[in-house]
Order: sequence, then structure tokens, then C-alpha cells
Amino acid sequence: MTKFATFAAALGLTASSALAGGYVAPVVDVEPVVVEEEAASSNAGLVVPALLLLGVIAAVASDDDDS
Repeated sequence: MTKFATFAAALGLTASSALAGGYVAPVVDVEPVVVEEEAASSNAGLVVPALLLLGVIAAVASDDDDS
């Protein structure tokens, strides 16, 4: 019985140190951020003046002076 207790104590002491490990920081996988760019649209600030300019040109071109 003494040999068994000695063997069990020795095995218990070596097993606990064999399974012990240091602190390992958790690894966090970082996913890249995807920024989606919107499709380019027409600029309304240029469309309205262009239409007005075409209207003025059409009015001047259609001016009939038969007098």
C-alpha cells in the first residue's frame, strides 16, 4: 500500500506539471472593412442650366423677323 501511495503521489505531481501551461492570449480574427462606393450619378446642378441654355438658343434661333 505504501508503494501504491508513493506511486500515486509521484504520478499526481508529475501529471499536474505536465498538463500545466502558460497564459496564451486569445487570437481575434479581424475582418477587413469593405467600403462600397456608390455609382456616380449625373449632377443636377449642371443639367438644369444646360437645359435653360438650350432653351435660350432655341428661342434665339427661331426668332423670325419678317418686317
